[in-house]
Amino acid sequence: MKRMAIVLAAGQGKRMKSKLYKVLHPVCGKPMVGHVLQTVEQVSCERSVVVVGHGAEAVRSYLGDAAEYVLQEEQLGTGHAVKQAKELLGSEQGSTIVICGDTPLVTPETLEGLLKLHESSQAAATVLTAHMDNPKGYGRVIRGGSGRRSADRGTERLQSRRRRGLRNQYRNVLF
Repeated sequence: MKRMAIVLAAGQGKRMKSKLYKVLHPVCGKPMVGHVLQTVEQVSCERSVVVVGHGAEAVRSYLGDAAEYVLQEEQLGTGHAVKQAKELLGSEQGSTIVICGDTPLVTPETLEGLLKLHESSQAAATVLTAHMDNPKGYGRVIRGGSGRRSADRGTERLQSRRRRGLRNQYRNVLF
């Protein structure tokens, strides 16, 4: 089955309080987005589309011809960012990983395991989650007994008290 990746790299990174674009901050001597692109290559993604916005030229300059690019001129959320890749990947058949460009610690082994699970189950979508002792600031995934899941990406203030206590966190990796 053909594999593709959409790497989300359009955000400003305001919380980092840096002039350097978030995905270009180095981790172990390499910009975060470089680690992410290397990871999706290691799981045999035939095409990688990087969604750029703020700092688009700097990101393109760093990655060069290692990826295809689409511009998200106005940042209207994750779904909107993914939609920008439709022109390039909309006619493709296979599995598409959607991963944030600031997640350099997601390993090829984790993605490969998720891809195998996703492809063998023929799921419409697969979401990577994590259990965290202190989930403050993260969205929640509610797991139901029937295998159904729902995500709550609202702010801490907007999430119900019951959901705030959940430790199963949405980690921005989708198939």
